[in-house]
Amino acid sequence: MSGRLRNKTALVTGSTSNIGQAIAEAFAAEGAHVIVSGRNRERGTQVVEGIRASGGRADFLPADLDGGAEASRDLAARARQTLGGRIDILVNNAGVYPAPGTATTDEKTFDQVYAVNVKAPFFLTAAVAPGMAQAGGGVIVNLGSWIARLGVPLGALYSSTKGAMETLTRAWAAEFGPQGVRVNAVSPGVILPPAPEGGEPHPGEVMMKGTPAGGVGTPDAVAHAAVWLASDEAAFVHGTVVDVDGGRTGVAVIAA
Repeated sequence: MSGRLRNKTALVTGSTSNIGQAIAEAFAAEGAHVIVSGRNRERGTQVVEGIRASGGRADFLPADLDGGAEASRDLAARARQTLGGRIDILVNNAGVYPAPGTATTDEKTFDQVYAVNVKAPFFLTAAVAPGMAQAGGGVIVNLGSWIARLGVPLGALYSSTKGAMETLTRAWAAEFGPQGVRVNAVSPGVILPPAPEGGEPHPGEVMMKGTPAGGVGTPDAVAHAAVWLASDEAAFVHGTVVDVDGGRTGVAVIAA
């Protein structure tokens, strides 16, 4: 790695597994001191131990971002203290993905998905962005999704929350950009960890047939994009959603 995030501090929510873990590991490999955050203390500790074993800097902070403003403010305060007083980079990655049909979605599920996927990052950003501005600048990277712009069956609830995050990305870029805080998003396509040799095909693979990539992506693909957006290489990038989806949303898919 090239040390593109050397001497930076970062908070990555939902980073005890999958995409969030890959982002935390990539940030640490580029020199950042990373806060790994999530509900599962055992997995979080394992991620931190792996980063440290590779020579990186990381700490784990447990957090259940249930949408309550106080939970978001508490995580921001603990992260800032652990990182020596400042958060240079925030990645709003934590999310949940129940996918019932619209007619079978109950109010409790609706409220939970919006609380975790929209309300929690809203108040976490509110708690972090002003401090970034006061310190001279910072970067916020949100996680969107390809199904925010390309509808799929049973995806109404989740995709609407990701559409909200992509809209907030543009709104926050307008609000905080003049204060030195860049806000962008990554929109992953079908992302799966590397399958074990001889493993059964995942249902998501069907959605990637006929795309330019021809198959699913791995968490590392999203992490590479997040590193670029967080680095000075993207200093002139504001309010943008970067599609990391193998061409799924931008190119006509030819059915096989």
